[in-house]
Amino acid sequence: MTSSQTGMPIVLIGGGGHASVLADILTSQNREICAVVSPDDVSTRQVFENIPVLTSDKEIAQFSPQSVMLVNGIGMLPFSGLRCDVTKWYTSMGYRFETVVSEQSLVSKYAVLEEGGQVFPGAIVQAGAVVGKQTIVNTGAIVEHDCLIGPFNHLAPGCVVCGGVKTGKQVFIGANATVTQGSCLGDQSIVGAGAMLSEDLSAKAVCYSSRSVIKPHTEK
Repeated sequence: MTSSQTGMPIVLIGGGGHASVLADILTSQNREICAVVSPDDVSTRQVFENIPVLTSDKEIAQFSPQSVMLVNGIGMLPFSGLRCDVTKWYTSMGYRFETVVSEQSLVSKYAVLEEGGQVFPGAIVQAGAVVGKQTIVNTGAIVEHDCLIGPFNHLAPGCVVCGGVKTGKQVFIGANATVTQGSCLGDQSIVGAGAMLSEDLSAKAVCYSSRSVIKPHTEK
């Protein structure tokens, strides 16, 4: 079950790589994108062709909160509050955020995606899971049964969150990381790319993976 999939026209906030994937998903679903809001040049990204570009957040005032839904195209990096700040700013003006679910993903009808959630191609969200508002379930990520994923999380490509995991706010789980069943992750905690977490993680703590050692080859 998803919230806020309205079918209304979209204004996409952001013009970088994350936003381009969202634009690709939305256009494949025949959603109307009225504008992209980006101060940076987006002309090199073919996915934005023929979409009007607004260079300032203030220009969005030409669209009333009743006429469009927003999609947050700002990605999330560890300890970055930008995605959260952007959401709060637009919400304070009365705008709402659309939930985006790729048709190439698998989301159980018994799962819940809160407002502004994003599920990318190849991702799986199983029965009983709850994905908090503005959380990104990136390409190929897996959220198993009965997980409670907090708001503004980023589950990076290929990560696996096993059953019954609970996360707080702004948690980052890196690419190909695994969080084993029943673990609890505090606000702004980080599980590094490729790491295996099998215990609770306190707020702002980091679980690192082992790193490969790279040395130059010496011929004999």
